[in-house]
Amino acid sequence: MKILFIGDIIGSPGRSAVRHIMPEIAREHGVHFVIANGENAAAGFGLTVTVAKELFALGIDVLTTGNHLWDKKEIIPFLSSEKRILRPANYSDQAVGFPYGVYKAGNGAKVGVLNLLGRVFCSTTDCPFKAADKALMEIKKETDIVIVDIHAEATSEKIAMGWYLDGRVSAVIGTHTHVMTADERVLPLGTAYITDAGMCGGFDSVIGMDKEGIIKRFLDQMPAKFKPAEGDVRFNGVVVEVEEKNGKAKTINVIKECL
Repeated sequence: MKILFIGDIIGSPGRSAVRHIMPEIAREHGVHFVIANGENAAAGFGLTVTVAKELFALGIDVLTTGNHLWDKKEIIPFLSSEKRILRPANYSDQAVGFPYGVYKAGNGAKVGVLNLLGRVFCSTTDCPFKAADKALMEIKKETDIVIVDIHAEATSEKIAMGWYLDGRVSAVIGTHTHVMTADERVLPLGTAYITDAGMCGGFDSVIGMDKEGIIKRFLDQMPAKFKPAEGDVRFNGVVVEVEEKNGKAKTINVIKECL
């Protein structure tokens, strides 16, 4: 089976890229299941109920998130009931929301999805490695097909997670830095890996945000309101082909398309 993972969706330009490009990608590659990181989908920071429903209506099966999930407070009550939105598993057990889930793909196969947040240069959370161990004990009761979104700043932490979970999950896909890396591969024990799946949004920008505001902030260090960039909108993601019988990855291919 084939699973499409879409890099961080940045505001309305990113949603527009998904709306216009994803259907053709899904048809061309024969995709059975779609995951996207949606933590920046609402105006570049956070997620709202309206935006989440819009993305689900476009054909996304699961939204993973990260440290910006809580930026739009209105989403918090929705997280307690919407199992298709995941929050990082290594937040406190008292945090609202679902850290992982098992879902039915278009071909009838069960797909497990796990969301983790890195600790290096990010907010203080529990150990993502131990959180992965704990979650996999439950997910593996239902399926061997498991996709992990490791939302982290440090390349080293993401790569370490890839090796740590090699052979135990189908794919470890990095998000958060919004710049697609060129290290996609299938690790020796059958786990597809990439350090960052990139982003959907304006590339005439600084990681998806209006470049003038970001540059000004670097120069004067004063508080500023940032907005998603609208120029040169592109779509980034990866397609992972997985063996249904054992959950091992066969291939991982990057997707780079312009709107």
